[in-house]
Amino acid sequence: MVFIRQRITIVNIRKPAEHNLNHELQWFGTSLGLFNLRDKDKSTFRVFIELLKSAKAEKTLTSDDLAAKLDLSRGTIIHHINKLMESGIVIHEGNRYILRVDNLKSLIDEMEKDLKRACDDLKEVAKEIDERLRL
Repeated sequence: MVFIRQRITIVNIRKPAEHNLNHELQWFGTSLGLFNLRDKDKSTFRVFIELLKSAKAEKTLTSDDLAAKLDLSRGTIIHHINKLMESGIVIHEGNRYILRVDNLKSLIDEMEKDLKRACDDLKEVAKEIDERLRL
């Protein structure tokens, strides 16, 4: 049996009152559990934004590309990329990375499908367990 690990996190926080792209992107990522208080220099946010830009341009990036653009170590980039991949937001193509889709609405649509599949699997197993427990 092969398990594919994906962590989908939704944090219900108040939307920004003002229409400010930076604040809205921060809210978006925080609502998906991507950014946390330990990330003082907003490294994950910065990686996310670079990947969003590259997806819009239909380009992939290496960890070295991201490290150079963001003036971060390759190790830091890999740490944040792994977190984004675990959430199902980023995919790995060879030694390059890209957002799963090229726009945020489609990203949420895809995550919603992932969540539905996970819930369907849970329901199926729960039903089987319930039936066995009745014996």
